[in-house]
Amino acid sequence: MEASEKYALITGASSGIGWHISEELAERGYSIIAVSNQPIQLQDLKTKLEQTYKIRVITFNIDLTHEDSAQQVFDFCEKNNLPVEVLINDAGIFVFGEVVNVDYLRVKSILALHTVTPTLLCNLFGKLMISQKKGFILNVSSITAVMPYPTISLYGPTKIYLRHFTRAFRTEMKAFGINVTCLIPGATDTALYDASNFRTSLLMKLGLMKKPQSVAKTGIKALFNNRAECIPGFLNKLTVALLPLVPQFVIRLIYLHTNIVRKSQAHST
Repeated sequence: MEASEKYALITGASSGIGWHISEELAERGYSIIAVSNQPIQLQDLKTKLEQTYKIRVITFNIDLTHEDSAQQVFDFCEKNNLPVEVLINDAGIFVFGEVVNVDYLRVKSILALHTVTPTLLCNLFGKLMISQKKGFILNVSSITAVMPYPTISLYGPTKIYLRHFTRAFRTEMKAFGINVTCLIPGATDTALYDASNFRTSLLMKLGLMKKPQSVAKTGIKALFNNRAECIPGFLNKLTVALLPLVPQFVIRLIYLHTNIVRKSQAHST
């Protein structure tokens, strides 16, 4: 059985939205280059997709927070003659807490993973796609890109960068026939959300949290339809429209109230 010679590279492919994006692209006939720092989960993905679809899965175990990781990924593809037609920048770290309470190396990691590495991957593979005269790039931002809120002060602003970068990069690549799309999901039932801190089952029932397979399907459809942005779900679209209108003093009051509740809970345990 001959495997597909079309390749899609997905960062963060070992779990969550990235896993399901890999499935969506495999179903469309793409062989998968699955990139992550979770080798066991990568092997699980490889086994499942190769048993289900007529495609190959090449896994690459790497920590994408390292300074030269984008170049290593590109060199790996070049060395193994893997012409990437689709690039998905999905890898992410969710950090909940005040900046000064986050470990220094953790801060460096989230900045690298959400800004430096995806930008460099777009630079390297964008050039390749121009030479191939075909390509698709999906950058996964977040609904928090419209939420400059305390306690997500690392996650949200880095996703703002990714959203704005993607829009500008899209304009630059359009002349070459390369499609660039930004996926802006809201709360999604993935490992990024600690079930002990977020009532995921309740959020799912209320429609405030979506399944990763639904987000993946919507995002890939938007990419191949050449849409600039994709915000899955009506409530998320409403959130993106209304949240920027919330006054800063309201945000501060909520933050102060939350702090009081947290401190009282800490004293009672």
